[in-house]
Amino acid sequence: MLVTDVDGVLTDAGMYYFESGDEGKKFNTRDGMGIVVLREKEGIDTVIMTREKTEIVSRRARKLGIQHCYQGIMKKGEELTVLSNRLRIPLANIAYVGDDINDIEAMQVAGFSFCPADAEDEVKAVVKHVCTKKGGEGVIREIANMIIRARRGTPSS
Repeated sequence: MLVTDVDGVLTDAGMYYFESGDEGKKFNTRDGMGIVVLREKEGIDTVIMTREKTEIVSRRARKLGIQHCYQGIMKKGEELTVLSNRLRIPLANIAYVGDDINDIEAMQVAGFSFCPADAEDEVKAVVKHVCTKKGGEGVIREIANMIIRARRGTPSS
């Protein structure tokens, strides 16, 4: 299972406010395809776990067929452990992707951890892999491609 934060991973960490009062987030379509490919071709589900709580994230999760979308999570490490037990997936079989200090606890309990190239330095110091892509620029697709290559035994490009 792949668990991802939203702002700064699936998005560029920007918060867009419009005159109408609406908010917006920019998602990368390649990340969306990475999530679909992981699920449909590799049998790996993606879970969203974010501190924010917005309908935008719920809509994106529904569009991508993500069944587990947890919003308003303040203690991500604790929630990840609960999720692991609930779904009977060992923490060793869970990868976590985050970009900021509130993701570190989850990164430390997950079996593997990633962060975008523009993550906070404290995060880069604890993750197992720093991606080449920045948040919102295809981080999840990069990770999906890495997982697929690793399962096929082909070298990274």
